[in-house]
Amino acid sequence: MKIIVLAGAAATFVLLSLAAVNAHHGWGSYDAGNPVTVEGSITESGYQNPHSTIRLKGKDKEWTVTLAPTSRMSARGAEAAKIAVGTTITAYGYPSKVTPDEMRAEWIKVGAETYQLR
Repeated sequence: MKIIVLAGAAATFVLLSLAAVNAHHGWGSYDAGNPVTVEGSITESGYQNPHSTIRLKGKDKEWTVTLAPTSRMSARGAEAAKIAVGTTITAYGYPSKVTPDEMRAEWIKVGAETYQLR
């Protein structure tokens, strides 16, 4: 019975580990050869891990912008209030090769401040 319980616990650990790895994506799905700069107003903001995200209404379309983890954002001065809904920002980064209208930001500019995210 003890062996079955240990085997079950080990299997659960492996499955949870795989789920965590799968949830955190690599950056290979972004096109670093074709960077984009989008300026606009934030329409949605999520200050959470594994990466903060915003929806940014640009001139021609609305982008989902993947930012850095909250710990990195906070350490660099880009607290949640800086990416609040209604704030106008500029985001520079790489468009997704997989998901249309998504980009990974290398930096964002809020007012006169630029925040490096990578």
